[in-house]
Amino acid sequence: MWETTHSKPVGFYDLFERKGGDPETTHYCPGCGHGVLHKMLAEAIADLGIQDRTILVNPVGCSVFAYYYLDVGNIQASHGRAPAVATGVKRVRPDSIVICYQGDGDLAAIGGNEILHAANRGENITVFFVNNGIYGMTGGQMAPTTPLGARTTTTPRGRLGKTDGYPLRMCELLATLDAPAYIERVALTDPKFHMRARKAVRRALQTQIDGLGFSFVEVLTACPTGWKMNPPDAVQWVEKTMFPVFPPGLYREKKTDGAAADAGDKGGITSKKEDVLAAAASAIETGELARGKMPPVSMKISGFGGQGILFAGVALAEAGMREGLQVSWIPSYGPEMRGGTAHCHVRLSSESIPSPLINRPSTVMAFNEPSAEKFAPELLPGGLLMVNSSMVKKASDRTDIRILWIPATETANSVGSPKIANMVMLGAYLASTHAMNPESILSALSAHGIRPDLLDLNRKALQAGRDLVAKAH
Repeated sequence: MWETTHSKPVGFYDLFERKGGDPETTHYCPGCGHGVLHKMLAEAIADLGIQDRTILVNPVGCSVFAYYYLDVGNIQASHGRAPAVATGVKRVRPDSIVICYQGDGDLAAIGGNEILHAANRGENITVFFVNNGIYGMTGGQMAPTTPLGARTTTTPRGRLGKTDGYPLRMCELLATLDAPAYIERVALTDPKFHMRARKAVRRALQTQIDGLGFSFVEVLTACPTGWKMNPPDAVQWVEKTMFPVFPPGLYREKKTDGAAADAGDKGGITSKKEDVLAAAASAIETGELARGKMPPVSMKISGFGGQGILFAGVALAEAGMREGLQVSWIPSYGPEMRGGTAHCHVRLSSESIPSPLINRPSTVMAFNEPSAEKFAPELLPGGLLMVNSSMVKKASDRTDIRILWIPATETANSVGSPKIANMVMLGAYLASTHAMNPESILSALSAHGIRPDLLDLNRKALQAGRDLVAKAH
């Protein structure tokens, strides 16, 4: 009788105790490719017999969590700096096998200079580059690899080449250099591409073992959470949207005799890439909204963490975009999840915004007394100070500003939830300034996937805030 035993590769920890929770499973989202790539890497490390001399360098992003799972030496690097750290490690421990494990936002954005020069020097390290076209950990912002036309939290109308730049193709970029020994792009979609990815992982590590120089594997994978798709649709999205921009294939392989060969094998995938990019850009740019005309708004919104301070700013900024305005939003908050201080800077303008930072706001929205005390002195003469009178008893002694008292917390409770005090304040602001249509706020909230019942609650809160101002007049 045959007996088949399934077990983790020895390159994995037996139990994933570092991450907390269930020690038997990973924490990655369903459909995420990180877990699959981790397994391929763990198997290769075990099969090549290099576990005891492997050092893994992880920077910031989802890639940092590889240290939860891979039973090798681990070093965490600053955002984008993994190739620099790996270079130092390899030079002082030349017999070690040094691996960088990086995401697209980390490697191609803040780490662009690091990867370029490490590759140009031909450092004998191996880099695994996970490309899912988006900042997956920090909220779904546009990454350097986001395809044209793709909508993210920072490109809600779709990425535009003329304003946001074009997707960076790292394999093609690094293949122009003389020093790299091995460069390949693979994908984690169907079984055929999984097998190619498995082979590429091993070839890259073997390149370092043989001392041939810099090796680089780009892995196209899905981020269902970031793209707000179910896993099967996210995989199809990779094949349909990313393959034309990032064709899988072998881009460089240095032979053992030292001769470098640029490979022509593109994995059987052909496309007119320029046509694809031009069509995507045209489809988005032709739908661009005409900018409105309004006096510029520079606002600081401040209060305790948990009062919806930052979300109020996001809603206001996104509403401004829907009305064709130039907008900016910058948050500032402490390390506490709840109860700490939080504030944000919001600018709305029909003209270009020179800087998102605000030193002298035209409006301050203070949800608690410390916020009123801190930011009221910064207001421009003639500015508007809005205070949550449910929590603020003394706002400011200034006589050159307008003060609007709004019982936001009490009103929110009467509407149905104290959590919507931020919407009460926004409603009062819109009624007092006529800065934009309240429906634009609701449209922005709807884009965040808020349930219909909660959207209706926010609608009532906005109206309640408007009614408070109407009654005051």
